[in-house]
Amino acid sequence: MNYPQNFQELIDCFKLLPGVGAKTAERYAFAILNLDEDKIKAFSESILNTKSKITTCPICGCLSDTNKCMICNDESRNSDILCVVENKKNVFIFEKLGVFRTKYHVLGGLISPMDGINPDDLSINKLIERIRKEKIKEIILALRPGVEGNTTSLYITKLLENEDVKVTQIAQGVPIGADMEFLDNLTLELALENRSEVS
Repeated sequence: MNYPQNFQELIDCFKLLPGVGAKTAERYAFAILNLDEDKIKAFSESILNTKSKITTCPICGCLSDTNKCMICNDESRNSDILCVVENKKNVFIFEKLGVFRTKYHVLGGLISPMDGINPDDLSINKLIERIRKEKIKEIILALRPGVEGNTTSLYITKLLENEDVKVTQIAQGVPIGADMEFLDNLTLELALENRSEVS
């Protein structure tokens, strides 16, 4: 027996989310049926608002609902250091640690010629501009270990050879190929504290 069309459409929408298969999507759809109308409205409005009001910070590339994100606006942070990350989500992973109050720069990916991602596709030129303009003293390369992460780190390090900036990277206790999202807080904290200079 098939579900009513509107219900099936809701299931299909949930299946668009990463990690959500058919059974989980069905469970979510049935859960929606049990919510009262106010909660349904709040739920749908938050989805619409996320799409229409969340933008990218023009300075660091992180999520923002204003012209400049909260992190770039925070004057209490150490503005001499930039933590360079692969994507927006990584910023919040490091922020949850609560031990490292610096500013960030989101590259928007890693160099991967096999996937058609070249240096010009990333926010590397903008990073160089920021280092010069903001007189950054150190950048921490907090990139996913592996071929793409190492290639990106080496490329950035080479570009900065003649710049007056220290280039460090998080400690390699982070497993090769590990996604930052799945690492525990202690591993990330130690990786930051034990960062080493890139030679």
